[in-house]
Amino acid sequence: MEHLDKFDLAILQELQKDGRLSNTELASRVGLSTAPCWRRVRALEESGVIKGYRAELDRKKIGLGVLAFVRLDAERNTGDSTRALEEAIHKLPEVVSCHYISGTGTFELQVITQDLDSFSRLARESLINLPHVKDLHTSFSLGEVKTSSALPLGHLQSR
Repeated sequence: MEHLDKFDLAILQELQKDGRLSNTELASRVGLSTAPCWRRVRALEESGVIKGYRAELDRKKIGLGVLAFVRLDAERNTGDSTRALEEAIHKLPEVVSCHYISGTGTFELQVITQDLDSFSRLARESLINLPHVKDLHTSFSLGEVKTSSALPLGHLQSR
């Protein structure tokens, strides 16, 4: 989308809070009638601004008590070796996010497992054996201060 107006921004803010809102409720909250609201949501989806909808799960309530941040150092950072490493990372369900980073290291992973034993197994059996991995460095979360998947939209309001 080339331009997001105040209604588009309001729709995005409301859907980030609750993606299960009915179109009627969403329209009411953003100050539109239902048909224009539906058309705007559809346009946001079709343009790729809204990529999808999903349920947010409480990892601790489903037995996933360990959150680790793992920095992988690659042996080399050539195109082919990096692609092979990326493909292998994609196959690990315990890796919930992966970022190619600047500074020390090649990738920063966010890894979630049941407990320290399961993390240790994953690190020994999978992570260190990923293609072209030279070393890994792990930090464990001792408590979550803020967790959100909602994106800040304030920079769009001045357009």
